Amino acid sequence: MLRRLLELPLLVILIGLSGLAMFLPAAHAFTLRDHELARSFVYMALLVLIFAGMLGLARANAQPRNVTRNHLISLALAYAILPPIQALPLIQRAAGGAEFGPAMLEMLSAFTTTGAPVLDGPLSPSVHLWRAVVGWLGGLFALVMVFSVLAPLNLGGIEVETGRIPGRASHAMQQITRIADPSERMARFATGIFPIYAGLTLGLWGLLVMAGEGGFVALSHAMGVLSTSGISPLPGGSAVVEGGWLAEVAMAVLLLLALSRRPLLRLLGQGGTMPLLRDPELGLAAVIVCGAAVVLFGLGLFGALGDSAPDALIEALRVAWALLFTFLSFLTSAGYVSGYWEGWSSWSGLGTPDLLLWALAIIGGGVATTAGGVKLMRVYALLRFGEQELDRVIHPSAVARSRGSSGSARAVLAQGASMAWVFFMIFGLSIMAFVGALTFVGLDFDQSLVLALSALTTTGPLVEQSGGIAASYGGQGGAVQATLALAMVVGRLEALAILAILLPENLRR
Repeated sequence: MLRRLLELPLLVILIGLSGLAMFLPAAHAFTLRDHELARSFVYMALLVLIFAGMLGLARANAQPRNVTRNHLISLALAYAILPPIQALPLIQRAAGGAEFGPAMLEMLSAFTTTGAPVLDGPLSPSVHLWRAVVGWLGGLFALVMVFSVLAPLNLGGIEVETGRIPGRASHAMQQITRIADPSERMARFATGIFPIYAGLTLGLWGLLVMAGEGGFVALSHAMGVLSTSGISPLPGGSAVVEGGWLAEVAMAVLLLLALSRRPLLRLLGQGGTMPLLRDPELGLAAVIVCGAAVVLFGLGLFGALGDSAPDALIEALRVAWALLFTFLSFLTSAGYVSGYWEGWSSWSGLGTPDLLLWALAIIGGGVATTAGGVKLMRVYALLRFGEQELDRVIHPSAVARSRGSSGSARAVLAQGASMAWVFFMIFGLSIMAFVGALTFVGLDFDQSLVLALSALTTTGPLVEQSGGIAASYGGQGGAVQATLALAMVVGRLEALAILAILLPENLRR
């Protein structure tokens, strides 16, 4: 029976899983005695499952002509088909009766792990749980797809390490795709990643509860951390949780998984022999976060020198931790803010570093993780290439240095750096294009810039932390919603994967 289900097309399986996931908020609403909302989730779940069954029967014997290209098309169509289905419970009267457009954008924001709130007004706790569940599933889907689809095709940042053309499968991958169905490959990776992903989520949930958070809030934050969606049922996000710095330490430890794929590969038994301390992405992330925190703390220290209060040292330590946690959170595109973040301005006399948060979100997390942004490996490749060029200027006759493993280092310094630069240019052009489009449909330039950066880096809380700009995902017109939806999909898939879909000749041998 299970083998027969795995033979169904990928999108049919994903639709069925979305229907099954609706039973979780239905059970939550039932425990809260909100029977009308529980029935709405149950009815929509049954409707989605019936639709998935009928679609599965119609497409049971379908065979794709190009299996490799079918991988990428299924990945793109998932972000077009699943959010409207996931939005069905939100348009019911029991859930608030939201319009279909904003409800679909809300689900797309969650599924792409952007996590930006779209619906206005207070929402039911069960609806907040559904947002967190969709974001958690979106993070799991991103991990499975990047390992089973993007990585073998040298996409998603892997092309920087391999040095091969993005979108073109290696000879070994071409042999595999002739005999392995896409659903079977993804099921194989899903069965390996899901227990680890779910286990870490449950473990963090328990730690947050022990730190003092409520069970529902702790579960939502645990899902938001593992998926880097940054979704929270509280108006102020994680800045108003009751767990304090203990909860934030637990969240920070799990956020480290979004800086490099190697910890997850170690848990899967495929991590290789390179020590994690020598991981270039983790090292670069440590330099960025600690360097930014030290510089900003030093600037703020001048404004706090005249403070002779007895708890001045404690306040300084709180501010230092707030900088470290918040910078790490935005670098991983989660966007959670420390509970001590509000004390930064009063302690230092300076404003909030909005531009620095933008820069961290643009850099993003590690390759083959749930984080968005440009990715640390691409930044590392450009930095290493720049270092090599400076060495050549100073010592023209010297032999270029090669640190780390010789094969990967040569790939990063040669083709990898040029591919990273190409992606930087495409990312910059994407920002320009979406800012121009949002400005054209009626938004101010500063609002367009913040919303475009938030969508392309999949960092929804970036909008809320840009205090001087009155931007919001909610209350926008249809043209703005469509532009933001496209930007979120581009940010999640990356432009190179979209180009590989539009230019199938890149996939030919």
